[in-house]
Amino acid sequence: MRSFRSSVRRQLLSALGAAVCLAAVPMAHAQGYPNKPVKLVVPYPPGGPTDIVARVVAQKLSEQTGQQFIVDNRPGAGGNTGAEFVARSAPDGYTLVVATTAHAINPSLFKNLGYKLTKDLTPVSLLTSGPLVIVANPELPAKNVGELIALAKAKPGQLNFASSGNGQSTHLSAELFASMAGVKMTHIPYKGSAPALTT
Repeated sequence: MRSFRSSVRRQLLSALGAAVCLAAVPMAHAQGYPNKPVKLVVPYPPGGPTDIVARVVAQKLSEQTGQQFIVDNRPGAGGNTGAEFVARSAPDGYTLVVATTAHAINPSLFKNLGYKLTKDLTPVSLLTSGPLVIVANPELPAKNVGELIALAKAKPGQLNFASSGNGQSTHLSAELFASMAGVKMTHIPYKGSAPALTT
């Protein structure tokens, strides 16, 4: 158990700073980088928080460098589809991925990722950090966390909670909340935060 925790801790520390990553083979630091468009891969569907951050960053980088930074949404497999695409891209600095906590979690969930986080990707910059929050439909008869816990205890397994996907931070934090509160809720995974919030 201790070695598993140490492994997860190392993976989390490696990925937390990896908000934007690129293929890890050393790239040429030519003057004038970038001198062609840069692809910024978002491993989630459009409209979610990672996509919104990427679009703001891409716009600012385009303005500052005079070169296009193009957002390319490649959702799937808890963020692994986009990360693997970048890991297999040319290591020239022109294909980046906006990584999230999911990329630190995924090595413990997926047997064969198709890439190694700490070997195939290199951290470039921390873009954001922020809390996870509980939100609910206004028609839910619970107006605070205490009322939500009481309702979940009164209706075990009958309350659903949405997440951005199996094993994502939204899923794991809700399971931790349920465990700490001593309640049972039903997990409904979506393919990203945007569809989870709009359903």
